[in-house]
Amino acid sequence: MFAIPTLTYVPSTATTAMTSNSTDIGDDTDSASGISERTAPESDVHSAVGLSNAQLSPQRRRMLDSVNHLLDTGVQLDIDVPLIAVIGNQSAGKSSLIEAISGITLPRASGTCTRCPTVCRLKNSNEPWRCKVSLNILTDRSGQTLGQPEIKVFGDVIFRKEDVEERIRRAQRAILNPHIPPQRFLDNDEDAIGNLKASSFSMNCVALEIVGRDVADLSFVDLPGLIRSTSDGNTGDIELVERMVESYIKKPSCIILLTVSCETDFMNQGALQLAKKFDGSGERTVGVLTKPDRIERGDEQEWLGFIRGETQPLQNNWFCVKQPSTADLLKGITWAEARDKENRFFSMTSPWCDMEAMYQKYLRTSNLVERLSVILSDLIAKRLPEIQGELENAILEVRNSLQALPKEPSNDPVRDITNMIYNFVDDVKKHMEGVPTRDGLLQNIRPHQERFRLAIRNTAPNFKPFERSRDLKSSPSARPDFIIQEEGDLVSDDLEDSDPIYADEVLRTAEGARTRELPSNHPYVVKETYVSAITQRWLTPAERLCKEVFDLTSHQVGELIAKHFAEFGQAILERQVKRVVHEYIRMRYEHTQKQLEWFVKLEARPSTLNTHYFTDYRDKFLGFYKGQRMQELHPDLMYDCLMDGASLKIQDAVSVLTGLGIDPKPVDLLRLLPPDEMEPALKIMAEVRAYFQVAYKRFVDMVPLTIDYELIRGLDRDILTTLLSGLRIHSEDGPRICREFAHESPQLAGRREELSKKMERLLSASQELSKL
Repeated sequence: MFAIPTLTYVPSTATTAMTSNSTDIGDDTDSASGISERTAPESDVHSAVGLSNAQLSPQRRRMLDSVNHLLDTGVQLDIDVPLIAVIGNQSAGKSSLIEAISGITLPRASGTCTRCPTVCRLKNSNEPWRCKVSLNILTDRSGQTLGQPEIKVFGDVIFRKEDVEERIRRAQRAILNPHIPPQRFLDNDEDAIGNLKASSFSMNCVALEIVGRDVADLSFVDLPGLIRSTSDGNTGDIELVERMVESYIKKPSCIILLTVSCETDFMNQGALQLAKKFDGSGERTVGVLTKPDRIERGDEQEWLGFIRGETQPLQNNWFCVKQPSTADLLKGITWAEARDKENRFFSMTSPWCDMEAMYQKYLRTSNLVERLSVILSDLIAKRLPEIQGELENAILEVRNSLQALPKEPSNDPVRDITNMIYNFVDDVKKHMEGVPTRDGLLQNIRPHQERFRLAIRNTAPNFKPFERSRDLKSSPSARPDFIIQEEGDLVSDDLEDSDPIYADEVLRTAEGARTRELPSNHPYVVKETYVSAITQRWLTPAERLCKEVFDLTSHQVGELIAKHFAEFGQAILERQVKRVVHEYIRMRYEHTQKQLEWFVKLEARPSTLNTHYFTDYRDKFLGFYKGQRMQELHPDLMYDCLMDGASLKIQDAVSVLTGLGIDPKPVDLLRLLPPDEMEPALKIMAEVRAYFQVAYKRFVDMVPLTIDYELIRGLDRDILTTLLSGLRIHSEDGPRICREFAHESPQLAGRREELSKKMERLLSASQELSKL
């Protein structure tokens, strides 16, 4: 995008067309040097154009001055400010029109006049006539837009009009040769400078500030003429000029002053098509027909259709102007004479002089400028209140953007980085201790802990208190009611799906392990073997939980690192903190893994001091296994003894025992059954299963506690000293290291500078508007 330089417009009254009896012969208006200053006094030069308007109200004048001041701030880079842009194809008569309005002569012989924008700011004043030439630098040497325009005064103030043309020519050379100091173009001729590698076109501008008693209040930018071909075949120049013109005229507050030469088919003039592209309705385009003396005989009516609004109608209409011919310029025609000849041309030349009175106001330069003044004044009056609101919104947006940037590095990076590390460590401690949010670290760990506990619970031995040879489908459920009541949903069907261990297999294992034991005695190693087979399966779930906690902790700490360090400097500090912290977390993780291995080794041999808990479970499981086996072997007897209404045989047996002085209950008759050969196996099964309840509950508590202490809360204990030593910020090289850490990235520094300059422009513009 192209930045828009300072442009402003102030409306003034214009004199009406004057009548004369003299004739005028037209010629090419864009091929000779400028109009002579030899005889025309300043009062004559502009009274013919009539731009100054002393009748403007003080309020209107203040508004116009405010727009001038707005443009001085460069805010047009950010806000749509009212302006007039003069566009047209090359040789469309733009330069002659600019000369007629400004009263100065533009350089033409070198061809550079159309190769960069020329900003003309005309100010009416009681002071003597003067002209100041400046270079408005909008882009750097690589063509990148600057954050804020650089305005370089180009030479001393000019007090003689005849000196302006040469100064402009030198200024244009300086614009097109940015690699050479501008002062050299002021002090030397082109041949003496050497090493000229001029750009073909530039977006940077030559700015003219012209002040005088009879100077109009008006400002505009004369843009390079659109070209269709270049001598060197460089199509990039064609696109460059077109993009430059588009960058101005696409803005809604830009008044497009479109110049169209009458000596060329208007459909072949690209400026017309470009204006229609961005102003299809013609609301902000003012058309100007130039070189009416070049119209081919018989084609006059076609061009008159523009003035009448029949061809390519515009809301602000088409105008027609006549500038001095080449012959007139060579003779040194004055400004007053040029305006008089223009008036005589339209008054005496058919078909222009034959047009109705209502269309005569669209002929002559004076009427054009008067209309431009009115259009611009109305636009400024409409836009100023809107601009104030746009400025306030833009200031708020830029302020928020600046606040969103990381804090600018100070002159004490050691202190800054130390504070950042302490704040980071405090944040880590807070999250390791736990934060009351759904996505906190501890909240994310809890589901993994539950899965770990269930995995350990499902390693319980699946003892069956009957022989394998029996029909398994008829076997009762091996899920004790007291376990279901105690553990609830923790008991899963996976236990029933695990490999069953039958009573006869347990008995064979116990008998096979006997050495010197007495009959009915079995070695302790049998129980120890069963326990060891269970606990050796605990390491994998424990390690899995530890790895899951490690991953979650690493992720959480990584987010905290990014939160505290990501936007500091060029992220070097963030990378170093990440390296040191993650190495430390991995060290804690590996240490925790070793602790878990040690715990599993401890559980390899059965041991507990929780005697009451163990014996209680042992008795419950033994009773459960016996009951299961009894129900499997004597289902009818079990039913009769346990039912409220006992059978006649059971009642008779109870009566006999009662007669012997014994008062039994029906269920006591089960004790009279012969001894069960599987009784030793059932006792082993009950003790192993009871010990599992003791050991697994102990283990599922200790593993999460160990992981929490060693891996999670372990970060609290040494992370600060680890960081300070790992980063070496307090070492002898600490200041140098911290400066490297704090060095801001060019992208961020550029963004900060860009926003700061934009804020400066916006605040300055807001202050100017507040004075209105």
